Amino acid sequence: MAYYVTGMIVKRPFSDVLDRLNVVGLRPTRQRMALARLLFDSGDRHVTAEQLHQQATHHGVKVSLATVYNTLNQFTASGLLREVAVDARRSYFDTNTDPHHHFFNQDTAELTDILGAAVAVSRLPDAPAGTVIDSVDVIIRVRAN
Repeated sequence: MAYYVTGMIVKRPFSDVLDRLNVVGLRPTRQRMALARLLFDSGDRHVTAEQLHQQATHHGVKVSLATVYNTLNQFTASGLLREVAVDARRSYFDTNTDPHHHFFNQDTAELTDILGAAVAVSRLPDAPAGTVIDSVDVIIRVRAN
């Protein structure tokens, strides 16, 4: 969405976020808009629900942690985010939905992207009957030496 101002087209605030939500059929509620702006306005990133909740609170967005979780799950189900489960207790939400892999630093709990082409899986088992392999996600865990 844009408007015209004396010889130039100017984008409205929130227009990119509104476009993202509209494309995937999500209603642009105040909370979704605020959380989407926090997620997508600063480039590719990895965030936990707790981190996003803390960031929202810091920016004056009144939203419960449960709403943050629900919104992240809705964004993931609609393809706006990708969930990366690093272990049974911790998931990150990745704004980069292109095929790629990750380093997970066990000391700092930091997730770092690895280009998809940088990892080669030479052999995979056959998928169970009636299924096909949809994707392969590699998480390489690292720690200080």
